[in-house]
Amino acid sequence: MKLGTINELGKSRVIVKVDDEFACKLNDLEKAIGNKLSNNLIEFIRSTKNKELFSKLQKNINNVRKINIKDLDWLPPITNPSKILGVAFNNKELMKKAHKDPGVPNFFLKPPSALVGHNKPIIVDPEWGAVIPEPEICAVISRKAKHITTEDALNYVFGFLIHNDVTSHGLKFQKDSIAITYDKDLARPEFYTWRNLKDSNDTDAFYVYHTRSKGTDTFGPMGPWITTSDEIDNPNKLSVTGSLDEDDFTNDHTSNYRFSIQKCISEASSYFTLEAGDLISFGTTGKGTDKFPRGHKSLLIGEQKGLINIRIEKLGMLSNPIKHQKGGA
Repeated sequence: MKLGTINELGKSRVIVKVDDEFACKLNDLEKAIGNKLSNNLIEFIRSTKNKELFSKLQKNINNVRKINIKDLDWLPPITNPSKILGVAFNNKELMKKAHKDPGVPNFFLKPPSALVGHNKPIIVDPEWGAVIPEPEICAVISRKAKHITTEDALNYVFGFLIHNDVTSHGLKFQKDSIAITYDKDLARPEFYTWRNLKDSNDTDAFYVYHTRSKGTDTFGPMGPWITTSDEIDNPNKLSVTGSLDEDDFTNDHTSNYRFSIQKCISEASSYFTLEAGDLISFGTTGKGTDKFPRGHKSLLIGEQKGLINIRIEKLGMLSNPIKHQKGGA
């Protein structure tokens, strides 16, 4: 089943995909089977206890009013998650540039205010410098959890969707980075396991905060659909393609992740209590194309215009136009 969220006369409505042309409202389906009506997707996710509900909903899809997909005003499928976790450098191609492998997933947070829906613009000030797209698969957590094992991780996933983890290296290094030199008595050994030291007197440390670079408004396009996990046999075996208009800038695969989706979920749950509707995005593509040899890093959103399309096998396509605007959104 594929579910999305749209804006209808100022109110968010959850919809269910019927086919490539039509959808129907989740509330209409819930009425048809005598189920409690959901106000949003998080509420629906919390109420979903078994596969029998999905079967009942599917059987009634042709018994309710249809709406044309092309006329929809899309919102991000989950409009108010408690948190959005991202995994940095989770691609074998990108890890080739790392001085040292950290041995565990690197996490960052993205605010819900960064989210935008399918067909909504990514708004960038060209003065921000290097701003790039990052095509990623993203999981929706199904229920509250902590200390999940790797073996059990997929049992806590409601479904998967497409995320464009827009990132501004320009903002990051201009505004959210700082270098310091620690006093010798404060320079603990664990501060330096991640970098190559110049000599025994090197106590420099570099702080980089993924706040503006990841969380600026419109830097989180998602959707249009959440595909429920029963339709995805193995999320670690899906093709990922990103294009600018008709030109592919990356062709990659989730099998190229440094850490599997299960490992990332398990590791995240060791530190963060996961809630129903939380989103975990597992890392960008790394492979480029002839026209874009460095993949997503070849596409500078502040310098180019067009429509960014991200296709992930079995999940569909997310499209967002680039818009240049002084000061951003």
